[in-house]
Amino acid sequence: MRILSILAIVSFFSCSTNGQSSLKPAEFNKSIQQEGSQLLDVRTADEYKGGHIKNALQANWLDKTEFAYRTSSLDKSKTVYIYCLSGGRSGAAAQVLREQGYQVINLEGGINAWKANGIAVEGVDPNAKQTSYASYNGQVNSRSLTLVNFGAEWCPPCRKMEPILQSFAKDNADKVSLLRMDGGLETELMKMLKVEALPTFILYKDGKEIKRKQGLVSRDEFNDWIK
Repeated sequence: MRILSILAIVSFFSCSTNGQSSLKPAEFNKSIQQEGSQLLDVRTADEYKGGHIKNALQANWLDKTEFAYRTSSLDKSKTVYIYCLSGGRSGAAAQVLREQGYQVINLEGGINAWKANGIAVEGVDPNAKQTSYASYNGQVNSRSLTLVNFGAEWCPPCRKMEPILQSFAKDNADKVSLLRMDGGLETELMKMLKVEALPTFILYKDGKEIKRKQGLVSRDEFNDWIK
């Protein structure tokens, strides 16, 4: 009787949303097509650039600070679909996220299994050219006030900031120009400017930096910046 009770407990905790903690590639692919799903790649940035699932966010499980910072912007009311190379890192990451209150489903076998099933991946163009420092300076000098956004589509806090940023830029188009820089591409420029995390916002006045903030910025803060 005691053995049966233990088995029941183990069975209960091995499952998550809809009774499953992981899905095979075909089922996983079908599930992430649902509106509002959150897809998270927990590999390194270099691995991500080499090929990732379309619309995936990225947070490196091996960098605990980055992982905690980026995943804090995920929505707990929506399921998180998670993957890595073969399923090991994402399995560990999924457990941590579940303990924090997220509903998580892991890709069984990782992106290796995904590719083995012939499902497409996306990658960063290795021939894409980075912006030179001279070109960057020319752009931030183009108007009196320029707000630079170092961000990326795969960065959870960047995506969370997007509605605020779009609204601010639209309402203040006559005062400030918005310059978007791809944090996944402009690595050399970021080193030169000491941009260490995404998103980072820098406000320039007549080509000189006057404000900078890393992370989430409220609409009221942006408004204060341009007063």
